[in-house]
Amino acid sequence: VQLQASGGGLVQAGGSLRLSCAASGRPFTNYAMAWFRQTPGKEREFVATISRDGRSPYYADIVKGRFTISRDNDKKMVFLQMNGLKPDDTAVYYCAAGAYYTGSSVEEGYDYWGQGTQVTVSS
Repeated sequence: VQLQASGGGLVQAGGSLRLSCAASGRPFTNYAMAWFRQTPGKEREFVATISRDGRSPYYADIVKGRFTISRDNDKKMVFLQMNGLKPDDTAVYYCAAGAYYTGSSVEEGYDYWGQGTQVTVSS
């Protein structure tokens, strides 16, 4: 499956952004979807994941209550609504697809990755 992430940009602290990830290729509902992020010099870290049917989201503690992951299986898209952004949220955000039913926070389990979209939060 091919993934194309978009929606990143520059925003002030406290602001919001909505990331999108469009999928093509293999059946979208075969995959749980996730968002990870990475800053220079650091390992990629888990942000959120959502099950194949969209009913079971799961979040990293550092974004819980601020970020919302969702998916539209008809449109083959996954979204990350980010509210209350902080400078520490600055990173390249990647969407990923894995052959889980409910998803995982472990990077190695995801088979397909988008190209990443830059999110920069100014203080």
